[in-house]
Amino acid sequence: VDAQVAAAENALRVLQGAAWQALFNGRDLTGWTGDVKGYAAENGVLVCNKGGKNLYTEKQYSDFALQFDFRLEESGNNGIGIRVPMNGHPSQDGMEIQILDHDGRLYNGEAVMANGEKKQLSWLKPWQYHGSVYGLVPARTGYLKPVGEWNTQTIIVIEDHIMVILNGALIVDAFIEDLPPLDGSAHPGRKNRTGHLVLAGHDDRVEFRNLQVADYSPSPTKPASSELNSAPAGFAAIFNGTGLEGWKGLAHENANERRRLQGDALQVAQAKADEQMRAHWSVADGVLTYDGKGQSLCTAQDYGDFELYVDWKIPAGADSGIYLRGTPQIQIWDPWDPRNKPGAADPANSLEWVSQYSNGRNLGSGGLWNNRRWRNAPTQLADRKPGEWNTFLIRMVGDKVTIWLNDKLVVDRVRLENYWDRDGIEPLPRADQIELQHHGSELYFRNLFVRELPW
Repeated sequence: VDAQVAAAENALRVLQGAAWQALFNGRDLTGWTGDVKGYAAENGVLVCNKGGKNLYTEKQYSDFALQFDFRLEESGNNGIGIRVPMNGHPSQDGMEIQILDHDGRLYNGEAVMANGEKKQLSWLKPWQYHGSVYGLVPARTGYLKPVGEWNTQTIIVIEDHIMVILNGALIVDAFIEDLPPLDGSAHPGRKNRTGHLVLAGHDDRVEFRNLQVADYSPSPTKPASSELNSAPAGFAAIFNGTGLEGWKGLAHENANERRRLQGDALQVAQAKADEQMRAHWSVADGVLTYDGKGQSLCTAQDYGDFELYVDWKIPAGADSGIYLRGTPQIQIWDPWDPRNKPGAADPANSLEWVSQYSNGRNLGSGGLWNNRRWRNAPTQLADRKPGEWNTFLIRMVGDKVTIWLNDKLVVDRVRLENYWDRDGIEPLPRADQIELQHHGSELYFRNLFVRELPW
């Protein structure tokens, strides 16, 4: 299998469950504005006629997947503007994904070298080829079908992550915030968080069909479903409310060592961990319950980019956390009581009381506690008192995490550092298990729902 086709498989798998909405009704330009005279609906096809310019969606889109077919004439040129303000320039005021017959005669020709040798050359820069984020990210080439044939393309834009999949092959996979522009322009539009989609006409006839969009904007801070352990639309329950199906024990406390386990060694370690899991994790009245005496609980499935709802409850003085991709952690603890463990004596004096808080417990739950280079504390105290239920909405895109606790934003797109490589050389794994952390405390969880984001 072609490497770029294999690289696209996961995103396309996630998109199979997407809630697609049509952008073009096949009959007219309802839902579009701008150069409506330069475009026409012909037999279910949206055509940019010769001389056509920019056609904007009436709606704005923030995080989304866009899927469509297109067909080019020789040297044909168009583009897909993303997060563009109304009447803005697609590649500068937003970002533009190239739609281009880059093999066309207009962009290629014969040149005579100094030694008299003739060579076929392209006049295009790498960031001008089809599928490129214009001026920002060059696309891989070799996947565009010949002129006159229909191509299928998917553009995924979630936070600063952009993926372009052409005819089943991943040709762009980039995090825009981490990349400087390549063409010398400032490209201020790359910082936009929302805007219109644009068919960016360049005077050439280009045909589009089957245009559809799926919304991947952040979910509400509380699940829409009120039924216990019943997932809201678009989410899947990873705890069924009756048993430990879909979960496994922690095969090794060190994630690097766990990932090295293979064959019989992995089977033996996992069997032992699962036995310990069943001894200390249980379900009572639809609540996932931990007695504090075993080890962390792990999802059997790995997750890359996702949203996660979690209801959690702890007793006074408790400590726990949620590992993302096997990496610590989103902190859970009792900010109201500085005692380190349930049943411990109260601090003897005010100085002792303050020293107990030196680890930041008083700041509340939700922070990325093990971060050292990036912020590790929550922005505000949002915890409810021990014995009361709390709700997380966790959103992870790339290595950046956003967290809402009880409807309050406590972490805003902060990088989660790879705890298992403190030298900062190895990035986070692109996917791994989610863990509910053992820290010697009784714990209670319910309503664990996940929505995979394409990555």
